[in-house]
Amino acid sequence: MTVDAVLAPSTLPFALPDFAAFADADYEAAFAEGFARHRRDIAAIAENPEPATFENTVEAMERAGQDLGRVAAVFFSLTSTDRTDALEAAQAAISPRWSAHFDAILMDAALFARIDELYTRRGDLGLDAEQQRLLERYHLRFARAGAGLDAAAQERLRTINTELAELTTEFSRRTLAETNASAVHFATEAELDGLDADAVAAARAAAQEAGREGYLLALGYPLNQPNLARLTDRESRRKVFEASSERNTRGGENDTRELIARVAALRAERAALFGYPHHAAYQIADQTAGTAEAALGMLRDLAAPAARNAAAERAELEELAGHPIEAWDWPYYARIAEQRAQAGDGGAEGPQLSDFLALDTVIENGVFEAASRMYGLAFTERTDLALYHPDARAWQVTGPDGTPLGLFIGDYFARPSKRGGAWMTSFVDQSALLDARPVIINVCNFVRPPAGRPALLTRDEVTTVFHEFGHALHGLLSDVTYPYFSGTSVPRDFVEFPSQFNEMFAAWPTILDGYARHYETGEPLPAGLRRSVLEPGTRGEGFGTVEYLAAAVIDLAWHMIEPGTVVADVEAFEAAALADAGLDVAGVPPRYRGPFFNHIFSGGYSAGYYSYIWSEVLDADASAWFTAHDGPTRENGEKLRTAVLSRGGSVDASQAYRDFRGADPDITPLLERRGLTP
Repeated sequence: MTVDAVLAPSTLPFALPDFAAFADADYEAAFAEGFARHRRDIAAIAENPEPATFENTVEAMERAGQDLGRVAAVFFSLTSTDRTDALEAAQAAISPRWSAHFDAILMDAALFARIDELYTRRGDLGLDAEQQRLLERYHLRFARAGAGLDAAAQERLRTINTELAELTTEFSRRTLAETNASAVHFATEAELDGLDADAVAAARAAAQEAGREGYLLALGYPLNQPNLARLTDRESRRKVFEASSERNTRGGENDTRELIARVAALRAERAALFGYPHHAAYQIADQTAGTAEAALGMLRDLAAPAARNAAAERAELEELAGHPIEAWDWPYYARIAEQRAQAGDGGAEGPQLSDFLALDTVIENGVFEAASRMYGLAFTERTDLALYHPDARAWQVTGPDGTPLGLFIGDYFARPSKRGGAWMTSFVDQSALLDARPVIINVCNFVRPPAGRPALLTRDEVTTVFHEFGHALHGLLSDVTYPYFSGTSVPRDFVEFPSQFNEMFAAWPTILDGYARHYETGEPLPAGLRRSVLEPGTRGEGFGTVEYLAAAVIDLAWHMIEPGTVVADVEAFEAAALADAGLDVAGVPPRYRGPFFNHIFSGGYSAGYYSYIWSEVLDADASAWFTAHDGPTRENGEKLRTAVLSRGGSVDASQAYRDFRGADPDITPLLERRGLTP
């Protein structure tokens, strides 16, 4: 393929990228040409001899760089979902160039002068509400990117941004390599007692693929691994936990400790160039929380009651176990305690919940059904479309009037070429200006089942499917003019609201009854299991809340260091942060530790991991409203779609919520949900 062919608009349905046109060897040349074309577009705007207008400046920037955007959407998605050595090498070369390219645009004095001139007379331009907000956001974006700095500060900023692009790319490479290398080896099947036959078969197949005898248990992204809840052998659990916990800290080429200390120091220095005391202050100034102190204050307010609840849970589990509970024991005994509570008599294990949670049924009869009831959507699988990997599947999404809205792609199984975690991204963003309909992708890392068997999920994994599809709906239902505002282009501490809200339908009775069917017999959930899903209470919320809060505090600790600070002892630094917040709870490790915390060191959530709990205030409040107003009805869905999901970033996020709810959110439903009320 020629570079022109790679950069050309796709002729496939919904402008789905023609993945066959993209060869690993083509990307660097394609980016070089894409950068050049974008620079020409920007130069034409900045050097336009005509007086600045909204159309020839701001709207022109929205149209600029489409060739570059197309290749970037494919490239940066594949480096996360199907990474190869060639892609890895290309990313190392392209990422700093990407950073430098946009630095040059956002620090272009002539271009900023045109935007600034329009901004000063914005009230006289006759703009509609979306246009006015777009002009204001562009002005703020340029200011926050250094357009107003002096020449020396701008040069230092460029150097910092380039180095950060290199370091965060390297962090992503090391964490993926280390997670793959840290798969835990077991010599005998007896050591895997407690895992179901499919999990044992997958471990055996992984060992064979690696050319080893025995069994290999692959690691997932969070510190606490799902297998810890099943393995009956305590030594096996310890091995899995320590392999997960010690990732990227054992020396060698994948150790990230010095790297993250350098990233944090550079971010602090960059914040100082803009007059902020630390990176968190710079980041959160443009979020709904407003200040780092507000974000940290919420975490601290929740820490004490969460730690109290976790301590009570530990006491219960130690009584059950008959010995002190270590971190690798907690998930195992928590599962046993939950099963006994479900049975009501302390009896033996009954049917396994996972046997009723087949992935395909969860998708078709769960997430799609909820979206149909709420928003009138219909989903038709498109097996005729060639995607980037055989695991990926595509569905055409149709609106209530029969109009095609876009494409949804699901890529659900773990593989060595995919980074850990779960996320939503897009190949095409909705925009009326560009006549673009969305192509949205959800990525997960579930264990691939043996051939001919369905993938059976845990309850948490079902929640993940609903969560990520909430993000997908935010992209699919977007109805804005300008690509700047499309879909999830909202503040980081608001973007999780639609996704966390969508989780409620995983436990909505009529939705649950539709998808929770035994994978062999089609039988519905037994009464005890059904009750445990519909009436979970607050069992386990102490552990879950402390685990999350600890990771959020670690994030803010890294990003509230003062300029000039270099963290020499990563473990001691993070331990001190947890102790200071009262989150050093025995047996409850943080969900992530800095050395493998992809969210904050390569995933765009720096000083933003608090956003999950910040958004959960909205989610819990909205869920309470929906529960009181008949749940997933078309009327209720239309109310949320109109006020929030369709608006993207075209309105103030807090105002969008008020437009939906008719009031500011109440924190009480969150406290009740997590068992944090006095």
